[in-house]
Amino acid sequence: MTEIIFTPIGTIHSPFNDPRDMPIQPVGARGVRGTIELDPIYAAGIKDLEGFSRIIVLYHFHRSRGYSLEVIPFLDKTPRGVFSTRAPRRPNAVGISMLKLIAVDGTTLTVEDVDILDGTPLLDIKPYVPVFDAHPDERSGWVTATSEDAGAMRSDDRFVDM
Repeated sequence: MTEIIFTPIGTIHSPFNDPRDMPIQPVGARGVRGTIELDPIYAAGIKDLEGFSRIIVLYHFHRSRGYSLEVIPFLDKTPRGVFSTRAPRRPNAVGISMLKLIAVDGTTLTVEDVDILDGTPLLDIKPYVPVFDAHPDERSGWVTATSEDAGAMRSDDRFVDM
């Protein structure tokens, strides 16, 4: 396979400096504010973004090393295939979060529901469009039995390199 190289377009800032005891999903970070500092060379790319109430951010799990094809996710005690989880230790350490967009000020985006480690490299921003992205009646696999716990669940050290 061909190697793919990404260049960060900005940095995500949050109150979380340690990957332990963080919310594991945006639902557990309701109201937690952060900022996205976009590299000024990409400023034209956020034109018209303020018209959206939510954005989808793709980012690099920069503190994750290596990967495991089977992991015990935060919401379960059973080993699961990594691609059926959102665990950070994956072959391509790419994370995704849907955040509430509060404000756009130059190249700084103020966001809420931030479940992301401070200093995380931003790879991309996409607008959340409910008619495209919301599918509430779809199946959620094994997560269906545990998803109610996601808001209260906090990370531990299972994916942290010691």
